[in-house]
Amino acid sequence: MDRSTAAAAADFFVMEMAKRQLVVLLLVVVALFEGSRAVSVCDISEDGLAACKPSVTKPDPVEPPSVDCCKAVSGANFTCLCSYKNSYLLPYLGIDPDLAMALPSKCNLSTAVPSC
Repeated sequence: MDRSTAAAAADFFVMEMAKRQLVVLLLVVVALFEGSRAVSVCDISEDGLAACKPSVTKPDPVEPPSVDCCKAVSGANFTCLCSYKNSYLLPYLGIDPDLAMALPSKCNLSTAVPSC
């Protein structure tokens, strides 16, 4: 590996670490700002996220999703979830975006899931 390739690889690594640190910082700021309010992502409560996590976490997602998960998913804003699909937030929370978008089908809900 020549010197310029090594420098480029180091720069890339530093940028990726900076992005991850920014996400963590934003999560901390949101947590501090929100105080004691319950966490909610795209109209799914903290309890709903916890209920669905086993079904949206790789490598061995639990199928079928739990009744509590399906109840939480029935009120979810999937257009909002699309905005997080390519971000670091969902993977940081241990959520696989593709598995999350498949939950309405697995819960036999008639919820329209946008293609994102």
